[in-house]
Amino acid sequence: MQWFLRHFARLPLAWLHAFGIATGWLVYWSSPRYAARMRENIAHSGLCASPAACRQLLRQAIGEAGKSVLELPAIWLRPYEHVLQLVRHAEGWDKVEALAREGRGILFLTPHLGCFEISSLFIASHMPITILYRPPKLRWTEPPMLAGRGRGQVSMAPTDLKGVKALLKALKHGRSAGILPDQVPGKGEGVWAGFFGRPAYTMTLVQRLQHSTGAAIVLVFAERLPGGQGYDLWFEPLAEALPQDATEAARAINAAVEDLARRNPAQYLWSYNRYKAPRGSREEAEKE
Repeated sequence: MQWFLRHFARLPLAWLHAFGIATGWLVYWSSPRYAARMRENIAHSGLCASPAACRQLLRQAIGEAGKSVLELPAIWLRPYEHVLQLVRHAEGWDKVEALAREGRGILFLTPHLGCFEISSLFIASHMPITILYRPPKLRWTEPPMLAGRGRGQVSMAPTDLKGVKALLKALKHGRSAGILPDQVPGKGEGVWAGFFGRPAYTMTLVQRLQHSTGAAIVLVFAERLPGGQGYDLWFEPLAEALPQDATEAARAINAAVEDLARRNPAQYLWSYNRYKAPRGSREEAEKE
C-alpha cells in the first residue's frame, strides 16, 4: 500500500483532484448516511438563498470532499520542498510575522476547510509549531500521516493530557501551536454554542490556552485553486482576546470559523458530523 501511495502521489495535482471528484460522488452514492448528513448540514447552514442554491452547493461540496482525500498522498508523501511549492500565495502572513516579532505565542486555528493539511507544513517552514492530532481510526494510515505531517519544524502532540501540556509549553515559550477548532471534543471538554444556526459541542481548549499564555489566535484557510493549480493560504488574526465566559468564547470561535467558511463554502467539510453529542453525554443518551 505504501508503495502504491508513493507512486500515486507523483500524479499531477489536477489529476488527483479529478479522481477526487469521482471519489466524492462514489462515496456519496454508496453511503446513504454520509449523503444525508451532507444534505442536512448544508440545508440548515443558512447559506442557501433557495433549494436550487443548496443543490448547487451540495454538488460542489461533494467534489471538494473527494479532493480532500485524494490530495493527501501528494501532501504527505511528496518531498517537503515540492509540497511547499504548491502554496501560491500566503495572504496575511506579514501579520503573523509581526506577532512573532512581539515574542508572543501564536495559536493557529485550522478548521475543516480547504486543504488544512498543508497549512501546518507551510507554517513549519518558517517557525516551530506543535500540532494537536487525533489518532485515525484506520491504524494503517497513522504512519504515513505522522511522517507526512511531522516535517519541517513540526512537533506532533496527541489529543490527551500530555498533548495539551505540549501545546501549553510551546505557547508559553513564545512558539506556535495548531488546533482544529471545529473538531468535536470529548465529554466535559466543551460547551454548546451555535454554529451555522445549530447548537454544536465546541471545545473550550482554545480559550483556556489563550488565557493561560496570552497567545495570539490566528485562523488559517488553505483554499484549493481550480485546475489543480495549488493553494492560496489566508491568515486571519483575531482582533480581540476571547471572552472570559467559556460559552461566549465558543460562540466567538464558531463565528470566526463561519466567516472564514463563507469565503468558499463548498470547501467546508459538510460531511463531518459537527453536531454530534460527545460519547457518554446526556445529549447523546437522549438521542438513542
